Amino acid sequence: MQLDNILYEESTYGTITLNRADKRNAISREMALQLSELLDRLKDEPPKFLVIKSAGEKVFCSGGDLTELHGDLDEDEAFKRLSPMREVLYKIVTFPVPVIALLQGNAFGGGCELATACDIRIARENTKFGFIQSNLGILPGWGGGAILFKKVHPTFAIQWIAEGAIFPASYLQTKGWLHHIVSEDEWHDEAEILKAYTNKSIEQLKYVKKQLLNALDITNLKNDMDEESRKSAYLWPSEEHKLAVQQFLNK
Repeated sequence: MQLDNILYEESTYGTITLNRADKRNAISREMALQLSELLDRLKDEPPKFLVIKSAGEKVFCSGGDLTELHGDLDEDEAFKRLSPMREVLYKIVTFPVPVIALLQGNAFGGGCELATACDIRIARENTKFGFIQSNLGILPGWGGGAILFKKVHPTFAIQWIAEGAIFPASYLQTKGWLHHIVSEDEWHDEAEILKAYTNKSIEQLKYVKKQLLNALDITNLKNDMDEESRKSAYLWPSEEHKLAVQQFLNK
């Protein structure tokens, strides 16, 4: 199935591909709405597990499309434009079967938020990842920071978000954010990478996903994500953010 800049295929498992390599797989509002509708359609009769990956070689996802999430938005408009992907991330977190991110390239900002929402993260070697939003004068806008505090040790989550650091895959595996790193030579053998999951039944995978959600205690997660997104929107019109975005666009 093709949905403009998103592809969906289903065999033993389902695969969503962000298909916007020429734009570094940046998420537009249209893409966010398509992702949301697709996840809604799949959740009642899900595949055995769901994979999210991207086209191209270098970038998994660069975050939000800056032609839409530019620095001139006021607080209310920023929050409105951030909301669709915040909903997508929550739907990924609560999807009834495991969601696996195949990270063929780097991810920064919102791209890291998207990857964090997934249950399992598998990266190609020599990739880098960064929650860089604080370097842009804002906070994670899609609620991904709130998810990060659930997925890794809180002291590492605050370090990563506050510093706005970019870390290599090898380091992030030691912190539990990445589960596997795959060599360049083996990366394109997706069947082998995912064999441990394709060999399981959907009943097994549904149950372990339920166990994960119980362990994460996501009772207040949606509210926490909303609050983080609102705080990011509050900072959106700041001079620090406008200047940082302009410097980024000038590179």
